[in-house]
Amino acid sequence: MTYESEIKASEDESRAIHLDYDPPARESALSRHPRIFIGAAIVILAAIVAAYLLLTMGADEEVADTASQAPNITVVSPGRTTVEGQIVATGVLAARREAPVGVVGEGGRVVSIPVEAGDWVRQGQVLAVIDRSVQSQQARAAAAQVEVAQADADLAQSNLDRALQLVERGFVSKADVDRLTATRDAAVARVRVAQASLAELRARNARLNIVAPSAGLVLERNVEVGATVSAGSGPLFRLARGGELEMLAQVGEEQLARLNAGVSADVTPVGSDKSFTGQVWQVSPTIDARNRQGTARIALSYDPALRPGGFATARILSGTTTAPLLPESAVLSDADGSFVYIVDGENKVQRVAIEAGMVTSEGVVIDSGITGNEKIVLRAGGFLNEGETVNPRPLDE
Repeated sequence: MTYESEIKASEDESRAIHLDYDPPARESALSRHPRIFIGAAIVILAAIVAAYLLLTMGADEEVADTASQAPNITVVSPGRTTVEGQIVATGVLAARREAPVGVVGEGGRVVSIPVEAGDWVRQGQVLAVIDRSVQSQQARAAAAQVEVAQADADLAQSNLDRALQLVERGFVSKADVDRLTATRDAAVARVRVAQASLAELRARNARLNIVAPSAGLVLERNVEVGATVSAGSGPLFRLARGGELEMLAQVGEEQLARLNAGVSADVTPVGSDKSFTGQVWQVSPTIDARNRQGTARIALSYDPALRPGGFATARILSGTTTAPLLPESAVLSDADGSFVYIVDGENKVQRVAIEAGMVTSEGVVIDSGITGNEKIVLRAGGFLNEGETVNPRPLDE
């Protein structure tokens, strides 16, 4: 057999093998093992679902982890409360009606001062005595002049009486009687002049005593024994008429507009835990342009614990008001003013500017800025930042 014959025979054999391949036989094999392919599909689908769940759970865990890291913050919703209005003001104590007492006479050297600052005196009581040794001698001389003039008047009257008896007998003329009558009248007039001079000297001497113009409390004593005083020496004493005192409370412009004369006030002096009840008797009609404040004058009865010139705090009733009432811990302030932190619907912290009103024993009255229905951070507001996420917890939890 030749080489070409061998190649041809080999090709014929290969073609015969290829013709012997039966495709339906493969299809019958797939039909004989369907579970294998279904199981593979299930495995692939399960893998896809598992991957999805893993991704979703990872995101949820991340969100949960973020939420778990947010701080727990106590919040309150105060609503609105009816509060008895009060205005807290500071000021000084003073005499309601002050009476300065000085020299009303010619003055001189002070020889006696029977009172001290803080004493209660009655009207007309002597506060200081000025030396009157010279004035007393002048008064004695004037008194002697009165006696001389009176003696001359008595003599002139006797001469007139005798002349009138002799007129009827014809021993004295009518002209002599008229002359004696004129002499008598002149003597009587000199008596009156001498008496007026004596009364003047005595009045001058009486004015050397410095006396209280009215009953009251001695606030100041500005003279000592031995001092020489005169009408130009200024007040030697200062009195509080009737012991009546007052507090000059400095009140802001807006608060002053809410005050009326007649409202009650409690006044507490600095350094004392005792309060004294008074009444606003005058509200200043003007406002100080420098500090935008006015004065409310609170009348007070005398008490040794109230010292004029001292500092005091007053709580003045100003009617009722309805507003949110927050604990002091919830109210913050900085250079921009007072504010609170509230928690919004997304649990994020937001800053809200407010106007704080009076401070009571129950908290701070908020005049404007919030309605009272918000979730307001109760404490730790100073450690929060605006926009920060928190976990709000009501106070009662």
